[in-house]
Amino acid sequence: MAEFDDLNNMDDASDSFETVEPIGMRVVIRKDEDKKETKGGIQLPDNIEIPTITGRIVSVSAEVEITAELPLKQYDKVLFNPKGAIPVDFEGDNRLFVVDVENVVAVFRKT
Repeated sequence: MAEFDDLNNMDDASDSFETVEPIGMRVVIRKDEDKKETKGGIQLPDNIEIPTITGRIVSVSAEVEITAELPLKQYDKVLFNPKGAIPVDFEGDNRLFVVDVENVVAVFRKT
């Protein structure tokens, strides 16, 4: 019974924190904030936002990391298809998504 109690107390550890690690050919993306202002400078009401499908890669799976044909790495800004994205209920703002690499359609690069 002590082992079971120890397992229950693992959540109480104050020095530990959770991370999200993608598995397979996936990355974790933090979606950019939806825009509340148009390019012309018009402020949109709170209930209307221009949806964005860009974000930053915060984590890549080990499989993606070792695949030379995939130019994806941590902190890349990417354009992704949100239809196949799996939301991660990890933060209060729900901006983290697990995305298959085939749903990442572009990487922004500075030249």
